[in-house]
Amino acid sequence: MFLSDVDIIEAVKSGEITLDPFSESRLQPASYDILLGNKFIENDASSTHFVDPARKIYAKTIEKTVKDGEEFVLHPGVSVLGLSKEYFGSDHYLIQVGGKSSLARIGLMIHNTAGIINPGHFLHITFEITNQSNIPIILRPGMEIAQITFSRLSSPPSRNYKLVGRFAKDNWKHFVPAKTSTPRTLKGLSQPDGARVSATRARVGATLKSTRRARRTK
Repeated sequence: MFLSDVDIIEAVKSGEITLDPFSESRLQPASYDILLGNKFIENDASSTHFVDPARKIYAKTIEKTVKDGEEFVLHPGVSVLGLSKEYFGSDHYLIQVGGKSSLARIGLMIHNTAGIINPGHFLHITFEITNQSNIPIILRPGMEIAQITFSRLSSPPSRNYKLVGRFAKDNWKHFVPAKTSTPRTLKGLSQPDGARVSATRARVGATLKSTRRARRTK
């Protein structure tokens, strides 16, 4: 279930959602518009002949900082990384980022696959920005670039992104190796959340045992 604008305001005020800076003027009925930041990363085409992800061969990149009031020209067919001005996250909600129709209609894509922010991930989100048009698009820091939605979880997760997430410490760092998979555990959850997860598992176990007994008596 997605949060409405009323619920988003309440969750920000209670601290269940971190969203800084926050302005009610950028609330939509069930989403929140976020702004483009000042940093961009683009591939250095002159020194990169190919990319081979399986062999960990990636493009050399150039980081650029664009001041407020200045512009970044995104040429046709070019992909760059950008940052949001907002720092946001939540331990309680799944956050999803999506594009804006007004920008999609001019050929601007703001993410390719990475549209989910897991509970426990607090970040300036990295956009994967692509110009799919046949003419340059001018990007300006501070422009409305994307929207985020918040949805409730059916139960508290047993793992927190702070502990298992690849980009938990630095979302802007390029080509971060995946963390070693860890077993599902209640470690890292707050005591009330851990208790709720344990209780849920106990109920499920009791239901399965009852179902097996009923089948044996038939």
